[in-house]
Amino acid sequence: MAAHLKKRVYEEFSKVVQLPQEEAPAKKLRLTKPSKSAALHIDLCKASNPTDALQYLLHFARSSVEAESVEGVVRILLEHYYKEQDNSVRLKIASLIGLLSKTQNFNPESILDDTLNTFNTEKSHQVLAQLLDTLLVIGTQLPESLIVRHRLIEVAYKHLSDTYFGVRNKCLQLLGCLGNVDTPLNKDGQGLVPAVIGGSAPGVSGGVCVRDAQSLISDYFADQDPRVRTAAIKAMLQLHERGLKIQQTIYDQACQLLCDDYEQVRSAAVQMVWVLSQLYPESIVPIPSSNEQVRLVDDSFGKISHMVSDGSWVVRVQAAKTLGNMLQVSPHFLEQTLDKKLMSDLRRKRTAHERAKELYASGEFSSGRKWADDAPKEKVDTSAVNLIASGACGAFVHGLEDEMYEVRIAAVDALSALAQSSASFAEKCLDFLVDMFNDEIEEVRLQSIHVLRQISTNITLREDQLDTVLAVLEDSSRDIREALHELLCFTNVSTKECIQLALLELLKNLTKYPTDRNSVWKCLKFLGCRHPTLVLPLVPELLSTHPYFHTPEPDMDDPAYIAVLVLVFNAAQSCPTMTALFSDHTFRHYTYLRDSLSHLVPPLRLPGRTQAPGVSGIEGSGSVESAQLFLQQSLSRISTIHNLQDPGAQDLLNFTIRDLQRLGELQTELAGAADFSATYLRCQLLLTKALQEKLWTMAVPLCLKHNAMATAAAKQMLEETYKLEFLYSGLENRQVATIHHVRLQAKALQLVLTARTRRGVEPLISVCEKFLQEVESFQRLFVVELPHLQESFVGKLLDLSPKLSACKPGELVKILQTTLRQSGFLNLQLPKQVQRASATIIEPTGESDNPLRFTSGLVVALDIDATLEHVQDPHNTVKVQVLYPDGQSHVIQPKPGDFRSPGPHRHRLITQVYLSHSAWTEACQIEVRLLLAYSSSRLCKAVWSDSSTEGLQPAEGATEGTIPFSKPVKVFIMPKPARR
Repeated sequence: MAAHLKKRVYEEFSKVVQLPQEEAPAKKLRLTKPSKSAALHIDLCKASNPTDALQYLLHFARSSVEAESVEGVVRILLEHYYKEQDNSVRLKIASLIGLLSKTQNFNPESILDDTLNTFNTEKSHQVLAQLLDTLLVIGTQLPESLIVRHRLIEVAYKHLSDTYFGVRNKCLQLLGCLGNVDTPLNKDGQGLVPAVIGGSAPGVSGGVCVRDAQSLISDYFADQDPRVRTAAIKAMLQLHERGLKIQQTIYDQACQLLCDDYEQVRSAAVQMVWVLSQLYPESIVPIPSSNEQVRLVDDSFGKISHMVSDGSWVVRVQAAKTLGNMLQVSPHFLEQTLDKKLMSDLRRKRTAHERAKELYASGEFSSGRKWADDAPKEKVDTSAVNLIASGACGAFVHGLEDEMYEVRIAAVDALSALAQSSASFAEKCLDFLVDMFNDEIEEVRLQSIHVLRQISTNITLREDQLDTVLAVLEDSSRDIREALHELLCFTNVSTKECIQLALLELLKNLTKYPTDRNSVWKCLKFLGCRHPTLVLPLVPELLSTHPYFHTPEPDMDDPAYIAVLVLVFNAAQSCPTMTALFSDHTFRHYTYLRDSLSHLVPPLRLPGRTQAPGVSGIEGSGSVESAQLFLQQSLSRISTIHNLQDPGAQDLLNFTIRDLQRLGELQTELAGAADFSATYLRCQLLLTKALQEKLWTMAVPLCLKHNAMATAAAKQMLEETYKLEFLYSGLENRQVATIHHVRLQAKALQLVLTARTRRGVEPLISVCEKFLQEVESFQRLFVVELPHLQESFVGKLLDLSPKLSACKPGELVKILQTTLRQSGFLNLQLPKQVQRASATIIEPTGESDNPLRFTSGLVVALDIDATLEHVQDPHNTVKVQVLYPDGQSHVIQPKPGDFRSPGPHRHRLITQVYLSHSAWTEACQIEVRLLLAYSSSRLCKAVWSDSSTEGLQPAEGATEGTIPFSKPVKVFIMPKPARR
């Protein structure tokens, strides 16, 4: 009964109150990351001893923290810092605070007050040192805040009197890195700047002690701890690097530190003395214990030269390196470093009048009874009247004879820098550098050769010096021999006997090391060009000619005979009378070598013969200027094309591409610009052919052939754009934008062709979205270049961008098709210098018919020797590809140690490739070539250096690939079946 009554009451109540039926609102979920501070707090609370706390802190240090969580984490750390009794845990917490303040997009000023408060209670010296290091990190993150820097400097000033060396070190480091250098601090403690430090001393109330930064730091030059003295010198050097001019009064203190008992102090003092010598080179300083004065740069040069004989090899290396940077020193001081005996012009001698006056004052006169009784009786005290310390005499001699090879290398480098600035010094140090060719360490020998190469324009080698130099050709190191060949290319010799000696030793080198063939030929080419008059009297002997008798014709396959001809022909280029000494077979050999080794044999005007092959008008005087003008005229002629569909556009492009290719073959200086222009125009020609009217007005089944041609053209355009972007160096932002514009055209063409050949809308949706992302990426990356692209394909697309984002795939395809056909021709603006990356494989030559035999299943090493020109970052981009006859392809990444850099923009690759295959019935050829790897997601720093492009990557993703940039070389190999 009661249940029935409750039911009736509920029904009546429902009739009276009609509640609207509303849908329950959807709950909004917000995804949040777990709090770092809470997790850290829980971990630290669980720690039962300092060891566990350290483990938790170490684990936390390896995890990343977001910028918005840093402040909370620091609060938790500081809370546990005040509770912790163990010094090691507090030290780790202080270290973590400094690490967290480096978090990107975090302002460390918010934790500065809390960090400064820890100094009030901290008693441990080690923890104080770590806290000061944390303050240094915070200060370097806030370089513009003068108030923050002032507070940090006050803290450093208060703790400078600490008894622990680590605290004093960090205080001095703070002063050097954050000390102000603009305005002094007034008595009220306001208006601060770097050079001046203010703060109240501990225990002093109501006053502010103001001191100059330099004088304050210089007080610690005499600190009892050598580590503090070193930190004081480095802090002073830090002030100098930040723009503060160090006072000359510090010079005497720095010179005294050169005699310190600790090598770290002496090494830093050498750097300090050098800085002062560069700031005040012409200042006059007195010589101790005498009335003489010298320039400060000369005095500092003598003192640093004395440090080359220091007991520590680290100081000796520092001193030798520093000497190479002192280019303002006087010549007689400079030349004294090559002689261990003190020269007369660096010793102060009294005049005869001064000696007679002293003799008269002493009351002694000559009686004439004894021989030479009026000779001067005083003895010269060299330590008192020398203008340079006796220990500094022959500084470079000591450095070059040092027992540590690091010191010898530093001395050689210093000699190089000083010799390049003084021709007379270069002649005097020549013998010493040549003697270093016999050093026991290969690195020293190699560096000596490079140094002599750098100063070779100022010197001429004598026969005895050349004999010592040529002895290095027997070295087993290939790098040493090739460096010496490079040196001989730019060296002057004095007599024809020197030429004969050099040729004889180079031919011995060729016999002993046949792989040096190309390097020896190149060396003889330059040797003949530089010494035509010395080669002339040697021609009959070199060519084995006789005035009356016919001599046998030498073998043209002999590399030694070719080497002699290269020397003679290059000398004949500047000596017209030399050709009269040639025999008939020499002329025939010249014609053969001119065709086969045109890079080594120059064009000659032979008497009674037609002009040598390869000599054309464009190689005459002013050839580069005329070729440059022709290149500009060709590009200007192309600029008359306003639309790719204009009549005659294809013919004009064809003719211009042909002319530019021929120009690149004739004029090597403009080969990069000509090839770059021709490749760009080839892309435009491919696009022109793909957009023919016949293709777009007929149904797809009726023009399958044309459709396939357009698809191949779009694919080839994409490949060419990657070559344009990664195979050429020296491009500016304008050229990169032009290349990406062509790439967008190729991808738009691919999208249109895809829509014509596929049915349905679904396959096009993702392709269209990807294309629109690429257009947006182009707009972000090249926003500066957009005004120059108004009438181009991209310019018109950007005008329609609101419509493109809202239209369907079919409508987008129609818009792209119309825009492609109506877009204007984008003119190419060449940069000042364009260089094409190229590679030439020297070994293997591919000329041998003898197969390389090895057992199948095993490996055989193939030596690769190649020269690389204008390749950026070859260690990561250059690869070796091996193609087998069965279609297999192997790509090998050379080791970084296989690359050498003989000159600017030049690299040498010497490596080994291991080959392996199953057994063959007969020998077949494999192809070896070099590839240049690229990635489209890697932005070029030289082009996109604007901060607005940092972190941006093209929307197309990491499109990676390789570009062949060397001619393939074919090698015979023969895998033999294994014996059973």
